[in-house]
Amino acid sequence: MRQILWGIFKKIVIADNCAEYANQIFNNSADYSGSTLVLGAIFFTFQIYGDFSGYSDIAIGTSRLFGFNLMRNFAFPYFSRDIAEFWRRWHISLSTWFRDYLYIPLGGSRGGTLMKVRNTFLVFIVSGFWHGANWTFIIWGALNAIYFLPLLLTNKNRNNLETVANGKLLPSTKELLSMLLTFGLVVFAWIFFRVNNIGHAVSYILEIFSSSLFSIPEIRPINLTLLIIFFTFVEWLGREGGFAIQNINKVASRPLRWVFYYGLLTLLIFEKGNDQTFIYFQF
Repeated sequence: MRQILWGIFKKIVIADNCAEYANQIFNNSADYSGSTLVLGAIFFTFQIYGDFSGYSDIAIGTSRLFGFNLMRNFAFPYFSRDIAEFWRRWHISLSTWFRDYLYIPLGGSRGGTLMKVRNTFLVFIVSGFWHGANWTFIIWGALNAIYFLPLLLTNKNRNNLETVANGKLLPSTKELLSMLLTFGLVVFAWIFFRVNNIGHAVSYILEIFSSSLFSIPEIRPINLTLLIIFFTFVEWLGREGGFAIQNINKVASRPLRWVFYYGLLTLLIFEKGNDQTFIYFQF
């Protein structure tokens, strides 16, 4: 029930609210400054995570009520320290399928450098094509392959197997910078996933890297910003569990636990976004 509750919160409060602003900014990107377009990309980044991981949490939690254990699909991917770690933590079911049925049969990492490069590009490009027959998805896949290759070729793609700052409250400076860099790369790649076509992507990115990047954003949703901060804080505290609030039952104070549960229910009622279709229903 906790997993279902957190999944519904992700979808209704985080994803649906982010969708409202992401859609507004992406659909009218020519009217906004570079700083606002950056916010649009960040909102979409949280939208797709809240939408898809929330959907997964609801499905996994519901299946557990009936005695079925589905595989975990997300493992706090936005706290990753490199792209390889991100792809071990994002859409685990699909990534595992591509690894087992495409990457390994092609030879995996056992061959020479050219084979490693070929196999990596094939997997990521096919992953992009799986999402739709649009050049934007192909470029999204290729861009992630470009991110991934330096780690693979230097044998650093399995450096970060443990949870970041495991057993600690705060990450080290190096871990924090690595997470911010990885998050920035992921946000940039999501632009290609969200835009309508290549021309839209080019104009969107060019405006981001213009002088208007340093202007004050035209859209400044305070409530949503606070919700994202709260959401990120809870996810960080629960990053060592199967989902963010899995281990909240270990909090000694029962009244405090119920305050948290009713707080989530209150947010579901008063901070719910406009109804949005699950993004992955189209794939």
